[in-house]
Amino acid sequence: MATPTVALAITQGAANSSDFRCGSVANAGFMALSKRLAQAEAGNSKLSQRSASKINVDVYIHIVARSQDDTAGNISDDVVHKQLEVLGADYAPAGIFFSLRNIDRTSNATWANGTDLHGMWHQLRKGNYGDLNLYFVPTLHYYGFCSMPATGDDLVNGIWEDGCTIRSDTVPGGSAVNYNLGKTVTHEVGHWFGLWHTFEGGCDGDGDFVDDTPAQAAASDGCPPEGQDSCPEQPGQDAFHNFMDYSSDACYREFTPGQMNRMRKVWYAYRA
Repeated sequence: MATPTVALAITQGAANSSDFRCGSVANAGFMALSKRLAQAEAGNSKLSQRSASKINVDVYIHIVARSQDDTAGNISDDVVHKQLEVLGADYAPAGIFFSLRNIDRTSNATWANGTDLHGMWHQLRKGNYGDLNLYFVPTLHYYGFCSMPATGDDLVNGIWEDGCTIRSDTVPGGSAVNYNLGKTVTHEVGHWFGLWHTFEGGCDGDGDFVDDTPAQAAASDGCPPEGQDSCPEQPGQDAFHNFMDYSSDACYREFTPGQMNRMRKVWYAYRA
């Protein structure tokens, strides 16, 4: 099988710093499409697309642990529901809602250690391209990573690798210090809906191709002081409250209207 052109980066190990928050990386093909979407939006005075309609996403949860007795990996159904409550609250302003379809549990030390993830995805993934698959594993080099939307041959080859893989300790009440309020899933699902990091391209690059996210020199760490502006020659201050920055979970609180519009457009173009 050919390697799909999806936005994924996979590394073994464990992370203890926000430097390793997200392993999703820019993909040239979808980046070009994002630029075209931005140009189309610039010529359209309407902010949102199909704003009256709700987007309903079915969710399949896959919990992978080293063994049945692995307390680090076996997050409970109650925690899963709390995680989905966080996800739902963060996306509700965009008119995007999530429904849990199934929780399955697997004991597999290889997958739980962050290796042979392709095998895990091919074995466990459920649903169609509009269904969100979330894989929780105890060991990853990143807090999480997710696939970007794909079409054509990339979709044919990549559908079984579509979804988000998340470190188990980032769920609500987990042990990841400053990153245990469940916001890693919110961030990664933003990639699933076609959003880039807000700091993409720094002060002088193309950015994330969303018009109302200010340019930002680099990823935030923790929760910076209000008014921080790392690109003073560009309009706007650093958007460290934005879910697509690398801020700590307690600092996250919003998507911009442009990001919400972009996610809806990508949904109808790729996943609906």
